[in-house]
Amino acid sequence: MNPKQIFVDGLWRQNTGMVVLLGLCPLLAVSGTAVNGIGLGLATTLTLVCSNFAVSLSRRLLRPEIRIPAYVLIIASVVTTIQLLMQAWFHDLYRVLGIFIPLIVTNCAIIGRAEAFASRNPPLPAALDGLATGLGFCLTLVVLGAFRELVGHGTLFRQAQLLFGDVGEALQLTVIPNHPGFLLALLPPGAFIALGLLIAGRNWLSNRSSRLPRPARVAGNPSAGPAA
Repeated sequence: MNPKQIFVDGLWRQNTGMVVLLGLCPLLAVSGTAVNGIGLGLATTLTLVCSNFAVSLSRRLLRPEIRIPAYVLIIASVVTTIQLLMQAWFHDLYRVLGIFIPLIVTNCAIIGRAEAFASRNPPLPAALDGLATGLGFCLTLVVLGAFRELVGHGTLFRQAQLLFGDVGEALQLTVIPNHPGFLLALLPPGAFIALGLLIAGRNWLSNRSSRLPRPARVAGNPSAGPAA
């Protein structure tokens, strides 16, 4: 498959959070801030890349009867490794994300890409598909988290030191000074409302781009049809 097509599908056309609507539990629960979204999004992306690559390598060795348990075992091994690395190097962020790091194992998007793509394609395209799907999920997390943080706190990249260390303290931006706070944006109902607005915005952009006039074909272009 064309790498460009893989990225377009993963980031936009088949975006996990805004189109396919998989993995909504961590998407809604963790996206209180942009930093939380970046942390969980990168962990999920790394899981997708590694698990897709491993599933593709083993696709000819697994009997059809045991393929799903084998995929879950591969994904669980990758997530456990990532969890231990985060606990060691990003302990504060690990404590904030909590149970949602090990719950990456149950993310339907990961097992879905392993079954639908990685088990049917060579390792490099499978890893590329995992990267595109993970970046699409990460993008949704970051945009949703930034929107909720901006409305709820009036800031962007709040507590960035959890991910970037001491340098992160300089990354926090106060967009709305003296913001009184808006609790609804930080609660689960606010997450549902924000995700609905995000999906509506994505659909509006897709519909608008599909209605734009296409450029006229140049005479003599081999791709142009016969003249009327």
